[in-house]
Amino acid sequence: MVPLNDDNPTQITPYVTYGLIIANVLVFIYEISLSQPELERFLQTWAMVPQQLTESFGDGSAAIAGSPFPEWVTLFSSQFLHGGFLHLAGNMLYLWIFGNNIEDKLGHSKFLLFYLACGALAALAQWFVASGSAIPSLGASGAIAGIMGAYILRFPKARILTLVPLGIILIPFRIPAVLFLGFWFVMQAFSGLASLNVTTAVETGGIAYWAHAGGFVFGLILGPLLGLFSDGSREFR
Repeated sequence: MVPLNDDNPTQITPYVTYGLIIANVLVFIYEISLSQPELERFLQTWAMVPQQLTESFGDGSAAIAGSPFPEWVTLFSSQFLHGGFLHLAGNMLYLWIFGNNIEDKLGHSKFLLFYLACGALAALAQWFVASGSAIPSLGASGAIAGIMGAYILRFPKARILTLVPLGIILIPFRIPAVLFLGFWFVMQAFSGLASLNVTTAVETGGIAYWAHAGGFVFGLILGPLLGLFSDGSREFR
């Protein structure tokens, strides 16, 4: 299923959502400007590599190779990296559709905090089930999953215009957010459980399902804590 838009207008200009999309696109443009060896080094350095993060927790002092930053910084830097155009486009589409409404309710500053926190916690969820993996984990999907978790809580009845495949034809339907996002979460959770019988739990299709499911759950938790349902949230923009 491919979401196109929602029927959920906002009362603000979602500057943070726009800024995050621009930042992700700019980083991707930089990625594709690199040669293949340079790109591999770049991703190994700034993506979250579970094995490296585990080692850094062990000695408490490990830094990212060639930089003064500690390894845990990759929990944040990895959120702005993508493995290809479709990876980027899919994530930015979801951020565009769902991010503005959560920014509208939380306010600009708290939304940015929420986004980065969900992304970091989602990466930790993936690390927890694949702490020995040497495969880089990257992408904005964990943070965006957090947005989706907050969205299903705050706007369960919002309608999502969605392209649904019927055979080889894509038919547009307006689907309640609770069904669209609920189905998405169930698929990630089941796929994550299936991946547990794979050595690294990240190699199944190259998708970090536990980051998706974890980000969604953390969004459910952090959204209300940051004022998702508070009428006074706009005071903190």
